[in-house]
Amino acid sequence: MPTYQYQCTECGNGLEAVQKFSDDALTTCPDCQGKLRKVFSAVGVVFKGSGFYRTDSRSSSSSSVASSSSTSGSSTSSSASSSTSSSSTSSSSAPAAS
Repeated sequence: MPTYQYQCTECGNGLEAVQKFSDDALTTCPDCQGKLRKVFSAVGVVFKGSGFYRTDSRSSSSSSVASSSSTSGSSTSSSASSSTSSSSTSSSSAPAAS
């Protein structure tokens, strides 16, 4: 059964009541007999398990773009290391050509 929060409009007293969905809302404050209003608050939602966004909402082409960008990052580092090795090779062969 849900717990409802109420607040009195006259004395400001707040109270919580556990009620069935079929029960009528409380209308009078137990302290001052004033009018009660329901207080609505944010609800916490926790998504557990796999998916909910990546696997359920995205198309397969979007996920392949993400994987190719991570692959290109590693190829950039390997091309940078090959360019340093080629520059050291060219500098060592340059004195032999003179």
